Amino acid sequence: MPLEHYFTNNLNLKSEIKEIPYAINNIDFTFLSDNGVFAKNKIDYGSNFLVTNFLLFADKLDAKVLDVGCGYGFIGVVVSKILNIDVDFVDVNKRALHLCERNIKLNKVNGNVILSNCYEDVKNKYDYIITNPPIRAGKKIVNTILAEAKNYLNEFGELWFVIHKDQGAKSTKKYLEEWYNVEIVSKSKGFYCFRAKIC
Repeated sequence: MPLEHYFTNNLNLKSEIKEIPYAINNIDFTFLSDNGVFAKNKIDYGSNFLVTNFLLFADKLDAKVLDVGCGYGFIGVVVSKILNIDVDFVDVNKRALHLCERNIKLNKVNGNVILSNCYEDVKNKYDYIITNPPIRAGKKIVNTILAEAKNYLNEFGELWFVIHKDQGAKSTKKYLEEWYNVEIVSKSKGFYCFRAKIC
């Protein structure tokens, strides 16, 4: 099966719904997954690493959060539940967004789902934009998600993202330093968790 199915809409792909359990901070979650979405069989290590670090540092009360490339909603759902805030979810994959809507309800959080290619249909500004960018969509899309986030951040807002060292973590950091102060928050198993603030 081609890798492109993570970020395109293949209407002929057979549906096989799976339940994925997850727990953090003594709170249990259940996520519905399916064929044609990223990390369909288990929570992605990079996404979990990003969420864990973000929750240690997120300190803006009543923050507005955007989960870009949300997939079935893992990052945003966990952030919404733990911090008790509303989250906007964006993806270009309709199947992923349908699952995301179900996972929002299943885990009893508040969220707004937006079908959008990157930020094309995003209207608001946010205190935090958080993303595990779709590396397999190509460097152009990844760079668009990360660089254009600055246009959707409130003053003193932060972009949080994770990239593996073998997928261009260091070169991405260098690229983004034209617009952001980029900090490596943590590293694990080759993954770099970044926090970026507009210069």
